[in-house]
Amino acid sequence: MKIGVDLGGTNIRAGFIDQKTIIKSIANPLHDKDDLSSTLDQLKSIIRSVFQPGVSGIGLGVPSVVDLDKGIVRDVVNIPSWKEVPLRDILEKEFNVPVFINNDSNCFALGEKYYGHGQQHKTFVGITLGTGIGSGIIIDDRLYSGYNCGAGEIGYLPYKDHDFEYYCGANFFKTIHHTSGKQTFLDAQNHDSSALALWDEFGSHLGIALRSVVYAYDPEAIILGGAISKALPYFEKQMLVSLNHIHFPNSVARLKIYVSEVEHIAMLGAAAQVDQYLKYQMK
Repeated sequence: MKIGVDLGGTNIRAGFIDQKTIIKSIANPLHDKDDLSSTLDQLKSIIRSVFQPGVSGIGLGVPSVVDLDKGIVRDVVNIPSWKEVPLRDILEKEFNVPVFINNDSNCFALGEKYYGHGQQHKTFVGITLGTGIGSGIIIDDRLYSGYNCGAGEIGYLPYKDHDFEYYCGANFFKTIHHTSGKQTFLDAQNHDSSALALWDEFGSHLGIALRSVVYAYDPEAIILGGAISKALPYFEKQMLVSLNHIHFPNSVARLKIYVSEVEHIAMLGAAAQVDQYLKYQMK
């Protein structure tokens, strides 16, 4: 039994999880983001509301880099007061159980490893498509976070006049085409030719990003998550066309591409940090 926490810049979600089942969960808007003490009190209160006797640990996913050795969270996106927070020490003192913290995209990948499509693969990359691009890497069944918790940030790789995040996230719709992914999705459902062409263009960019992933990691699978991934039927064809322009065609021929199907995967992935710790402690 463990607690999973998905800490975002807008909401906090926490759940009490037994095996692979969320027994109890809660989600609240995050208030007073300029006040560190207030946000920490709110986080503790939400965790306390789902905490049960017998919990073996707490796992958190945060939109930031994390000092994994010390459990220090730095420069959390959209929470101005969280510049350098010794979060692990704070929560272990409060709840007296082990606490594990990682980047939210890494937690997405870990969630897929324990609860989703990643269960059938030893090595894969999880990619979230939303405001930007986040990614997490599983190698030989273990999360690889990198030395500074920054591994796999393909969104920041240079591409054209910006980077992949600019062309494969919300900016593609909002900044370049002055619309939104949601509206483009709705228009595509109504067979609007302009919207369908926009998704083709998006798919071409994303396919090149995935090609970089294949060159870097040669994974068994890529698992797409985030709101934009739900539009895969509209951008999949051109994504695959771009992806297949590669020097190692066999790497793509054997590659599996999925869309995440598990509800609350970020929260489950955060909790899976406890599972991974216990699994490798016993070896």
